[in-house]
Amino acid sequence: MTIHKEGYKIIALTTILFGIINILFFYLLSFELPVITLVVFIITLGLLFIIISFFRIPKRTLTIREDTVVAPADGTIVAIEEVQADEYFTDRRIQVSIFMSPWDVHVNRNPIAGEITYIRYHKGKYLIAWHPKASTENERYSVVYRKNGKEILLRQIAGALAKRIINYLHIGQKAEQAAEMGFIKFGSRVDLLLPLNIRINVKMGDKTKGGVTVIATW
Repeated sequence: MTIHKEGYKIIALTTILFGIINILFFYLLSFELPVITLVVFIITLGLLFIIISFFRIPKRTLTIREDTVVAPADGTIVAIEEVQADEYFTDRRIQVSIFMSPWDVHVNRNPIAGEITYIRYHKGKYLIAWHPKASTENERYSVVYRKNGKEILLRQIAGALAKRIINYLHIGQKAEQAAEMGFIKFGSRVDLLLPLNIRINVKMGDKTKGGVTVIATW
């Protein structure tokens, strides 16, 4: 397991804060209130480990197959439904949504290999990520991948906790399947808009691993 570069600054600041708090408690209260000093140490150490875990990148064998759409994020499948596309596409699509809790790996990955033909950032609200209107009203990035005449749209969506979405892609880029395409800090949601003739390989409530779980096959 490694730590993502997006976490370096936050982890460094949290570590410094952890050190300052515990040094102060040790020198000011450790003799008079040793139990409180120990409790503060345990709580702050736990919070430090939680922050570090937000930015972990576990080692895993990625799924690289031309006929598949792989999960762009770790999380839980919270929606599989036919919808009317309201951005880029004008037809009906199958929407598959993955909710990323604060405990999930936060790296986002390319669901397929292909050319990036569209990227748009949308300012918006910070509704809870599983809210039905989160896909269209929350802060988000929309990205379209094109491969062999087929196109899919991916949305990185901010939630109540996630206040920063990071996207590494640019229009015209040749994306590699399962490679990193972005990061959403402290959990949120990722949507896929897929063509109707694709075969869905997941069901509601399934747990996904980014770059590994097969969401659909052509």
